[in-house]
Amino acid sequence: MSHLTQLTGRTLSFEPQPQPQPWTMSGKPLRGLLLTPLTCSLTLLVYYLGSFIFVLLANACKFVFLFLFLFMGIILLLDSRVNNAGIEKVVENIQGSIPKVEWDYEGIHYFDNGPLSVQYLFVLDALNFCFWPDKDLNYDHLASGLKAALQNDKSAFDADRLQKYTGPELRELLKWPRPLPLEDERVRLLHEVGFELERNFGGKASNLVESCGKSAAKLVALVTRHFAGFRDHSVYKGHQVFLYKRAQIFVADLWGAFKGQGYGEFYDIGSITMFADYVVPAVLEQLGVLKYSSRLANIIETNNEISSGSEEEVELRACSVYAVEKMRELIRIKSGKQVLSVELDLWLWSVGVQCPALQHHRTLSIYY
Repeated sequence: MSHLTQLTGRTLSFEPQPQPQPWTMSGKPLRGLLLTPLTCSLTLLVYYLGSFIFVLLANACKFVFLFLFLFMGIILLLDSRVNNAGIEKVVENIQGSIPKVEWDYEGIHYFDNGPLSVQYLFVLDALNFCFWPDKDLNYDHLASGLKAALQNDKSAFDADRLQKYTGPELRELLKWPRPLPLEDERVRLLHEVGFELERNFGGKASNLVESCGKSAAKLVALVTRHFAGFRDHSVYKGHQVFLYKRAQIFVADLWGAFKGQGYGEFYDIGSITMFADYVVPAVLEQLGVLKYSSRLANIIETNNEISSGSEEEVELRACSVYAVEKMRELIRIKSGKQVLSVELDLWLWSVGVQCPALQHHRTLSIYY
């Protein structure tokens, strides 16, 4: 029995898949082909070029197939219904146009319109998780603390330095007076980011972004392929569910910071879902879009922890993704306007952070 009784959920999967193996040849001579050094070279050239093109096409298309597969899997697995009345009410209240929320509406982020901004955002999103165990700590402290550190020392996030930070040094960087929640994990992920950037991308996150060919989906795939700490997935009733909150929010931060230009230009930004975290599910529940079972509601109201990867946690997050996609679809049908899930998420999140009394679920996780 589902703990969310009125919504189905879907996820958009960007799980890196094994690359297609190059075509093999039977070893039999081809009729009319003279195997001279020149023809052998041309054959190899065509062979590898064809393999390369095939891999590119596979990367471009695999998200569609994975999405459809997982969408159908979640629909069949969740014993729940869409709360159409709740979604209809929200869409009616906003009258087809969500309130405009600027990406940096509080001025807490570093931005210089160049590669250093990309480096900052990647470090930020590597550490952007699980603040609630410290009641005084929040996202603003992380974003503004990293901004100040970079303003004081432009080399603070160089790949070689990221690999050497300790817990106390990270605290000093953020000017935080006590150990951070999951501090060891945050340090480990900083080391991972520095090591992988240095090994594969010349130490620069901007090179990572440039290698995606302006595809949001491909960038998420690259991030999750090279950086294990971004692989946000769980097993739900025998099916693997991919949410990739921090990998997707890195793309969204680039898009928002650079206003869809330069490093933030993605021709498929619409493929990014909302970012399943603590705040947005709580806002959706308050809006009447999500319906909790009495047991789940009691767990949240009494501040009891929900295990990472548990059915309750996966359903909370997956149903939030699906609900926002339904809102997006209904806005399009009713108003003819195309609204991005990124924009809906930013609005819902801003509503949530302005409500200190809002109760959210509590899960110790490095993924959000």
